[in-house]
Amino acid sequence: MDFGLALLLAGLLGLLLGQSLQVKPLQVEPPEPVVAVALGASRQLTCRLACADRGASVQWRGLDTSLGAVQSDTGRSVLTVRNASLSAAGTRVCVGSCGGRTFQHTVQLLVYAFPDQLTVSPAALVPGDPAVACTAHKVTPVDPNALSFSLLVGGQELEGAQALGPEVQEEEEEPQGDEDVLFRVTERWRLPPLGTPVPPALYCQATMRLPGLELSHLRWVPWRPTRSPPPDTTSPDPPDTTSPDPPDTTSPESPGSTRTHRPEISQAGPTQGEVIPTVSSKPAGDQLPTALWTSSAVLGLLLLALPTYHLWKRCRHLAEDDTHPPASLRLLPQVSAWAGLRGTGQVGISPS
Repeated sequence: MDFGLALLLAGLLGLLLGQSLQVKPLQVEPPEPVVAVALGASRQLTCRLACADRGASVQWRGLDTSLGAVQSDTGRSVLTVRNASLSAAGTRVCVGSCGGRTFQHTVQLLVYAFPDQLTVSPAALVPGDPAVACTAHKVTPVDPNALSFSLLVGGQELEGAQALGPEVQEEEEEPQGDEDVLFRVTERWRLPPLGTPVPPALYCQATMRLPGLELSHLRWVPWRPTRSPPPDTTSPDPPDTTSPDPPDTTSPESPGSTRTHRPEISQAGPTQGEVIPTVSSKPAGDQLPTALWTSSAVLGLLLLALPTYHLWKRCRHLAEDDTHPPASLRLLPQVSAWAGLRGTGQVGISPS
């Protein structure tokens, strides 16, 4: 009797185990219990149930929100959320049955808004500014666990910056019709002394963290250049770019110099023997070639007179030694004297 009862219990247990092995739990894609979808985007949730007798029934149900579009067949059901709005957030339940057994899987749908719309205030920092603010526009949710801000320099949080806490306000634009209400969230920091030079790159970072999702946006905080940087005392003195004083026209110049001087007009009266330069009414460009031509002519005559004089003097000594010099040598003193004294208006006479 006891042996028969044991066999009966073993048979019933094997039957139950066989049925349980033939039925698998619901398979949902994506498998996370919380699924995030962006505002205005679309998302699909798929639920499957494998049943040995092919009699599985699967269906999506909504508890506290609009369900969405559902397409179901044997052992499979697909839920599609199109153009998601904030009202689409809520709980979705997949219910499946097989052989008298029922299964459920719950999915929490989150709708978020996080556009890349960051602004900073002031628009540009100057050394000594006490604080800086960063604002994220048209965002939701605004829970500090979901939305956070950071002030970064060199890829790390700025040491010594004190966060003053977020400030949440509704966007100024009024929603029209069925539009969702979004928010702007502002975080402010009290800045530490940044020293000199200031950090080359300062960024505000806003981060949205949701189950299975993390998004970040960056906004550069520029530095306003100062009007004039302090002079560097270690650098060498800059070259003197002022024009030099005009040269003294009384100083002697070499004959070959082409440098011109502007005459200085003295208020004092002329001294004895001093020649006061006069300023011609002609343009300087017309006077310069004439002065150069005259100087060149005088210089040429002087250079010609000097060797001629030495030659004449030598020939004169030769003439005194020789009573009958050649006719060409007797005429040479007259030619030399005439060439040298032509400019003075006198005619040279050679000695007889």
